[in-house]
Amino acid sequence: MSRKYFGTDGIRGTVGQAPITPDFVLRLAHAVGRVLKRSEDRPTVLIGKDTRISGYMLESALESGFNSAGVDVVLLGPLPTPGVAYLTRAQRASLGVVISASHNAFPDNGIKFFSAQGTKLPDAWELAVEAALDEPPVWADSASLGKARRLDDAAGRYIEFCKATFANDLTLKGLRIVVDGAHGAAYHIAPKVFHELGAEVIAIGCAPDGLNINHEVGATHPEALVRSVKANRADYGIALDGDADRLQMVDASGRLYNGDEVLYLMVAERLARGEAVPGVVGTLMTNMAVEVALKAKGVQFVRAKVGDRYVLEELEKHKWLLGGEGSGHLLALDKHTTGDGLISALQVLQACVRGGKSLSQLLADVTLFPQTLINVRLRPGQDWKANTLLASETQAVEAELAATGRVLIRASGTEPLLRVMVEARSEPQALACAQRLVDAAKAG
Repeated sequence: MSRKYFGTDGIRGTVGQAPITPDFVLRLAHAVGRVLKRSEDRPTVLIGKDTRISGYMLESALESGFNSAGVDVVLLGPLPTPGVAYLTRAQRASLGVVISASHNAFPDNGIKFFSAQGTKLPDAWELAVEAALDEPPVWADSASLGKARRLDDAAGRYIEFCKATFANDLTLKGLRIVVDGAHGAAYHIAPKVFHELGAEVIAIGCAPDGLNINHEVGATHPEALVRSVKANRADYGIALDGDADRLQMVDASGRLYNGDEVLYLMVAERLARGEAVPGVVGTLMTNMAVEVALKAKGVQFVRAKVGDRYVLEELEKHKWLLGGEGSGHLLALDKHTTGDGLISALQVLQACVRGGKSLSQLLADVTLFPQTLINVRLRPGQDWKANTLLASETQAVEAELAATGRVLIRASGTEPLLRVMVEARSEPQALACAQRLVDAAKAG
């Protein structure tokens, strides 16, 4: 069965337009509450959010919807997505809910859920919720209504959890680090994590006003981080996105490192410590150079569909621990149940401090293949798969690249975009081939 409301990462859209409206979100929470009550008499749900102004409205709607189904609510306030996942598990809650549209601009928002174990929920659960949405509500009577309370020091608890993933015998003393919180959910958390581990922290993107989340800052706009690292002569720069589940890093020279490189570094550091790393999961977008370098170290590599939930599925299937995406969603399942930008950054800094080497030295074995990604906006109802011109041009480009490159064309799971990616041995070839495909996509 296909899902009507849920995408690759919860339910997301423009605020004020279906389905991100207060009436729908209230009904959604009521439906989720009814599904929870099938297996638990008195469920408790945790709700966290990023810094979008619409979070207040959606938080109230969720609280009312859950309470109306007889579900208790614990409000966490602004907190990174992985922080909600952690506290859901730590508090033995029935479910974790995050109000966030991640890296999207402030007019968008979304709702995503975590299981009691702090993991993404399966398709079957989402289908059960959608079925419950189609049923008439069953309002709890006054004596059965749920209650709401706020969890004191949710941020502090999560800060301690993050710090605990960094080696006890190491410190960040002597390092100057620029931390970019994207004016998002980690604005009050990320600077403290690195400061409390000893670093001198310069914070940017940590002054949210409800409207500036991800605006020209953060992991999706790393230019601000690069400028700040150079201006402050910092050793490292760390950029998170709006809900802090993805990461980009910069070294002292201003060189930007993406998630593919960080994933390789995490693997290499564990191998250097004598730990076994039988396999790693990337995605269809992962740079070929990383796959080649990992295989040279005897590490298996498997590609999943794009989306951290699919990376997680493959990791669980193979019983592996490490995986991620070039966008900076990285999974280290022995550290956390979900992708966490802060914990990923700490793993990288741990490798640099322990080895006494810079990022560029640790990544000397990997030179990424040039990769061009162009987004094409889709018209409402446009079926890009029926575009015969695009199909024939794709065949022609694949024949030209042969074994020295790749083509990947896919629809975004969160926006009305067609993502056209070409990987080749040279940058001009990758760009030229990608442009041919984009032209064909627009003409069709």
